[in-house]
This record gives sequence, structure tokens and C-alpha cells, in this order.
Amino acid sequence: MSDWLYSPLVKEHFMNPKNILEDEAAFHADGSGMVGNIKCGDQMLIVIRVENDIITDCKWKTYGCASAIASTSMLSEVVKGMSLKDAYTIKPEQIVDKLGGLPEHKFHCSVLGDKALRAAIDDYYRTHGREGEIPKEKAVVICQCMNVTDKDIEEAVQKGVATYQQLQEHTKLGTVCGKCRTKAEELLHQFSHLYG
Repeated sequence: MSDWLYSPLVKEHFMNPKNILEDEAAFHADGSGMVGNIKCGDQMLIVIRVENDIITDCKWKTYGCASAIASTSMLSEVVKGMSLKDAYTIKPEQIVDKLGGLPEHKFHCSVLGDKALRAAIDDYYRTHGREGEIPKEKAVVICQCMNVTDKDIEEAVQKGVATYQQLQEHTKLGTVCGKCRTKAEELLHQFSHLYG
């Protein structure tokens, strides 16, 4: 392992992950969220227990790489004791920072955990008759010229868009100045891992 590209903390959370869901049937979850696609190699399940809108326990299991395992292990530690509202706003960058960074080409692996966590919180609100409290994520404009947002890109991938050219055809993104291409391709890659 002399070519290990990760920080010591990433290695620790990969080799000794925290809060793995060992027995799904025995863990009485208040909320459950699954994201990803096993065909792409990455899939994540997060389950939470909640008391008075505070996450008291968080367990997970994944089919994924070292980055996905380490970032979800760290996420599961960080959210215990947090309010649902605060946990909902956690971003992958925060978890990556706590891990001491990830190789740039592995950052997309860290998005599974926060998306699965939000899905688990959404599930908690739905199963407790509180659908109106599900936070609405704000869309971020990626292509200023054509007003295409990250949500537009996510929806396009969910509908089967797999390449940048298909994304352009579907959304008209990048057809004017082209400055958004790098960010659009990053999102396309991330969402392809999530929805395959």
C-alpha cells in the first residue's frame, strides 16, 4: 500500500468503518434512504433513528469504493446528535474536509452519503405524516446563458441522458459560451453514479 492516495483518516474510516448496518431487520429505523445504482458499482443505504427531531443513531451499508465507505462512515458519526434540519444541509465538501480530503477524481463517491441521508430524512417526514416539512433544495444555475440548473441536469440523467452531447441536446446547456462545460460534466458524472 505504498501508493495509498488517501489521508490517514480516510484510511482509518475505510479499514475500520463506523456504524455499519449489520442486521437490517434488527435495526428499527425511523427513516430509510437508498441511492445509487448497483450497475454502476455504487449504492448506499442509510437508516436513522430519531427522537424529538434529533438523529440519535445512523447506520449504513454500501457497495462502493474506499472513498464512499470512508465518507459515509464519517457522515454517520457527524450526524448523530444533530437536528434533522441541520443534518439535511450537510454537503459532501464538509465531510471530505473532515476526512482531510479525497483525490479529486474520487470526490463524486462522497455524494452518495449525503443524498442517502436526505432520502432517509425525507422518509422519516413522510412516514410520520409530516410531508410538508420536507425541505426543498435550492437549484444552482450551472449554465448562465441558458439558465440550466443542477436540478435540470439531475432530471436529465434520471431520464437516461448519459453523455455531455446528450445533455446539450436535452437542456441546450453549453450551447452559447461553453464556460459551464467542466461543472456540467462533473455533475453528469456524479448523477450517472447515482442513477446509472
